Amino acid sequence: MKGKNLKVSVILSTYNSESWLEKVLWGYEQQTNRDFEVVIADDGSKKPTIDLIDKLKTKLSYSIQHIWHKDDGFQKSKILNKSILAAKADYLVMSDGDCIPRKDFIETHLNFRKKGYFLSGGYFMLPLEISESITKEDIISQNCFQVNWLKNRGLKTSFKNKKLQTNLFIQGFLNNLTPTNASWNGHNASGWKEDILAVNGFDERMQYGGQDRELGERLFNYGIKSKQIRYSAICLHLDHPRGYKTQESIDKNLAIRKETRSKNIIKTPFGIEKL
Repeated sequence: MKGKNLKVSVILSTYNSESWLEKVLWGYEQQTNRDFEVVIADDGSKKPTIDLIDKLKTKLSYSIQHIWHKDDGFQKSKILNKSILAAKADYLVMSDGDCIPRKDFIETHLNFRKKGYFLSGGYFMLPLEISESITKEDIISQNCFQVNWLKNRGLKTSFKNKKLQTNLFIQGFLNNLTPTNASWNGHNASGWKEDILAVNGFDERMQYGGQDRELGERLFNYGIKSKQIRYSAICLHLDHPRGYKTQESIDKNLAIRKETRSKNIIKTPFGIEKL
């Protein structure tokens, strides 16, 4: 909320995906809790993204910080660290510029937050055709979060569709039942800024593939626990190609994560502070 004390800073990563980013920013305009800002962690997008953000700043009711650096390949960890420092709230929600939040997304993260914990959310992946078909009006009405609406546009029947139900009891039951680890997920996770600073943010050596998980592993080493909310905090993940995904970066990141776990590393020397 502009000009108010903020409870949450939402950090959204983006790179040259302005059509997806616009849908996502309209999703935050629908939030039931308004005590937040959005910090856009922009890994070097070109003018169309910059123009979109400048235009939406005048239309949206919440405050936007646009943190940008020059395009130098996949440097998401570096721009996320810059955005963590810029965030004004003491509680951070991290997601992506291709994940539309349901209207209770911020409220859910706030309701579940607890000292000594970070929250691990999930996402509902949509196929490309449905992703492209969602309009601003569909986001404002929240129709795009309705299973029947999505099925009418080609969504297949699946157990995963239960992620979109709104019964709080069932959500809690599924959160406890899921075998998925409560890890730090870049598309949907939250934690206290002081904890993230204590482990020195993201390891900037890491490119695509697991840099968010590695942050969570250092938080565990620091003594922070995690709580599963993947059926409670809902966002729609819009489909797109991932040209920056390489086996080399994945292998490199796996080696860093292995070292983090085996040596019980808490504070990366390659993070916000260069140690």
